[in-house]
Amino acid sequence: MSDRAVADPLTFAIQRTADEAMVRCSGRLVAGVSDRFYLEIRELIPGSRRIVLDFTELTHMDSTGLGTLVRLYVHAKSAGCVLEVINMGKSIRQLLGVTHLLSVLEAVGRHNIRCG
Repeated sequence: MSDRAVADPLTFAIQRTADEAMVRCSGRLVAGVSDRFYLEIRELIPGSRRIVLDFTELTHMDSTGLGTLVRLYVHAKSAGCVLEVINMGKSIRQLLGVTHLLSVLEAVGRHNIRCG
């Protein structure tokens, strides 16, 4: 793991309501931390109709993080849960755009305005 990854670890805070979960992510979604992220978010799926990943403070995502998002999306969809990503920075938005995942993940703005 690089010094940068250690200096900027992934943290996330989860807020739950009756059938929704908001996950505020900060740091880097990269190899070495993405499995923990997947396991924590996957546990939210059975009790949620909607999970929103807020990437406002997510600074970097590598291919492992991208794979983790795809795994979560598939798991959520098969359970009847909607997975949304909001407030992506430019680099995250570009990564999702290049891989054509921006059109798969439901990207919404602050007022549920489609931004993709």
